[in-house]
Amino acid sequence: MTASRHHSLFSFGTLRDERVQTALFGRTVPSSPASLAGHATRPLKITDPDVIAASGLDVHLALECRLGSTVEGAVLHLTDEELAAADAYEVDDYVRRRVRLSSGEDAWAYLDADPLRPAARIVIAGDSIAYGRCDPRGGWAARLATRHIAANEHDHRLFNLAVPGSTLADVAEQTPALLAARRPDTLLVAAGINDSAVPLSAPDRGPDDLAARVAGHLASLAATAREHAARLVVLGPLWLDESRTADYEGLRFTESRALALRESLRAWCAEHHVDHVDLWAPLHGRPDLLTDGIHPTPEGHELLHRHLTAGPERG
Repeated sequence: MTASRHHSLFSFGTLRDERVQTALFGRTVPSSPASLAGHATRPLKITDPDVIAASGLDVHLALECRLGSTVEGAVLHLTDEELAAADAYEVDDYVRRRVRLSSGEDAWAYLDADPLRPAARIVIAGDSIAYGRCDPRGGWAARLATRHIAANEHDHRLFNLAVPGSTLADVAEQTPALLAARRPDTLLVAAGINDSAVPLSAPDRGPDDLAARVAGHLASLAATAREHAARLVVLGPLWLDESRTADYEGLRFTESRALALRESLRAWCAEHHVDHVDLWAPLHGRPDLLTDGIHPTPEGHELLHRHLTAGPERG
């Protein structure tokens, strides 16, 4: 029988209450004081009757990113079973993600289910689609920047570091050196279609080679995000029009490999509790929204922006 592992969970709200712990875990759990820098709290209305009954409150707290602020709380030391009970207690407005505490230690915490809602300083890394190629307005990233900065011009920033032609390997190698000066709390990685490309001169080995490569690059980016106490959000890929990509500047792009990339991203993010925003649906079956089979038109970028900012209900 496998022994239960021990987990560190940063709590800044009702999970510190001994009554809640007894109701969830059958005991009060070991804990130690801790703090989370770069964050503040805001109220969140709760409607789940079971959660209200356990906590005695219909308003809980949610984290938002705020440079220079710190949230005081405690690290709860939980077993596998207790962590699962905590997951069941938290409402759908929260998701469990890794954070780096002020002490430098990593712990789980329940964050806003919409990774963009609490963000303040966003860095985008990716390829030509994230760069905004084929759109004079700068693509979905420029639209996101306009919306984000307008919401709070004093505190919000967005830095687009996307480079046309980049793969996840390029992003994983180049991004770490660029983050310190920008002090991001959120790292959006647009995992573009380049990772699925096969040179025309090479045989198509099928999609089996994608999963391992994607996993290694994403693990490296996750470590980079943790080093900067930033939340990693993986975006993509987009649907492509295979009828126009059989020979694209010496590369072959196919829908089957794009779908394999999509599944690799989703599976890795689900396993490692990392946010994944699937961008396949908005342009699926709409070749009129792609200028060359790969890059969105301005109208395509507008749809991607709406999808990205729709929140967890995006599906």
